[in-house]
Formats: sequence, C-alpha cells, structure tokens
Amino acid sequence: MTPETLEQRFIDAWALILEGATNRHSPCHTPVVATIGEDFTPQARVMVLRAADQDARLLRFHTDARSHKVNELTASNALSILLYDPQTKVQLRLSGTGRIRTDGEDIDTIWQEADRFARRCYMAEAAPGSVVSDPTSGLPDWVQAIKPEEADLIPARHNFAILLTQVVRIDWLHLATSGHRRARWDWDDVDQAWNGCWLVP
Repeated sequence: MTPETLEQRFIDAWALILEGATNRHSPCHTPVVATIGEDFTPQARVMVLRAADQDARLLRFHTDARSHKVNELTASNALSILLYDPQTKVQLRLSGTGRIRTDGEDIDTIWQEADRFARRCYMAEAAPGSVVSDPTSGLPDWVQAIKPEEADLIPARHNFAILLTQVVRIDWLHLATSGHRRARWDWDDVDQAWNGCWLVP
C-alpha cells in the first residue's frame, strides 16, 4: 500500500504530470488551461501537454501566436492548469506563470519535430476566434484533409508559439469513498524548495 505521506503524494502528483506529457493516451495529456481574459473573466480551454520538466517546474504547450490567450498572458501571466485521472481519482490543480515564446533555435527545433498534420493547423488564414459567416476549419481549401509538404508549412511557422508555464503551486486531491485526501505544495524562491501541507478536502 502506498504510504500516506506528503513526500509520496508529491511524487505521485509529478508522476501523473510526467505521464501526461509523454503518453498521449493518458487523461492528463489534455488538461484544462485557464487564463485571465482581457475582460478579466476566466478563460479555460483544453490544451495538449507536450513536455514537462520537474526540476525546472516547467510545462510546455503549443499555441497559435495569434490566439487570444497570447494577449491575455501579456496582460497577466497568471494561469491555472487542471488535470484529472479517473483511474486513480486524483485531481491536480496547478498554479503558475505563463510566457509565450515564438522565436529561437529551440522553438524552430520543436516546430520541425512536430508532425506535419499537427503543424497544418497553423496554416489557418485568420486568427483563432475570428468571426466568420459559415462553419470553417480556417484552413485553405487546397490543404483540407491532406498532409502538407514541408515547403507548404514554411509560412505557417510564423503563427507557431509555445506556452511555457512555471509551476508555483500544486493542489492534489484524491477522491475516495472512505474519505477524500488533499494536500498542497508551494514553491519557495528563497529556499528553492517545495513546502507542503495537508488540507481538509
């Protein structure tokens, strides 16, 4: 039986996060990411967790550089990420700061390593959220349902960005008929360490 200690639960929490970043079948692969809208209302959407670095406390997502969330994070870099694993009945709420990056050799490498089908969505002619008169994918007609060639994707690179989130708080909740359990860890910049405590669920 897994020990009921803060240390073990912290290990469990990061195991779920790392599994979500590496296993596309994991329910934690597609968490909900919430930002503060330009009108100060919460804005939540499902995003794909592309990478996670526990030592650096960094999570990576991909996004369109023209999307509303880019402006939202420029105005306020606070965000929240919600993950839930139905098999273990564990919910994770992560708080952190987000920053958008569009340029750099590392971003170019991430772009090139992505599947051409995945990169195709950045070929949309108008920005995500643009008002249109009819239902549309936003993609040019000629690229509908096909995998574009590398040369076709060159202009789309300009629309590609990554969202890097640095986690500063982890709220762990385990749902159980015998009694829920909850814990929280906050990052301490001075001590360069996580401080944990148990919470009433």
